[in-house]
Amino acid sequence: MLPRTLEQLDALRDECKAMVTRRAGLSAGAAVLPIPGLDLGADIALLVELIPAINQKFGLAPEQIEGLDPKLKRVILIGATSLGNKMIGKWVTQQLVMQTLQRVGIRVTTKTVAKFVPILGQALAASISFGAMKLLGNAHVDDCYAVAKKALLAQEPEQVRVIEVTPDMVEIARP
Repeated sequence: MLPRTLEQLDALRDECKAMVTRRAGLSAGAAVLPIPGLDLGADIALLVELIPAINQKFGLAPEQIEGLDPKLKRVILIGATSLGNKMIGKWVTQQLVMQTLQRVGIRVTTKTVAKFVPILGQALAASISFGAMKLLGNAHVDDCYAVAKKALLAQEPEQVRVIEVTPDMVEIARP
């Protein structure tokens, strides 16, 4: 369900950013271990779980959007597309997550190589992993926030302005 107020929306954003930070910590922990491929596999698994959870919190999961008014559905999908976000309102797959990870590909490659330098390399890999996960997660939270805000504003009834015309105003308007 979409948030009904800006206060709810702000609280959701804070809650989701805290969730991203926890997952980034797990990603950093996996990066410390000197097992090839474990960190990338962990990042993919974490994102495949994290992105749908964020979508769900903001009311932007595919099954939630499906039940909305067509006008509101259009606002959400156009908003997500205009931000370039391919994960809002979509089923999140490993392939989609891999495409997203390619946006921070240099960091992922550096993290993998750095891991093999004793001690300092593992610390560097952990910090890169933490940063990349925070970057991707928080960017998705910010995109969901923007789309949910547009949807919230689109639901507000249009303000009707009533202007009372008095006899004095009629006299002034006559030539």
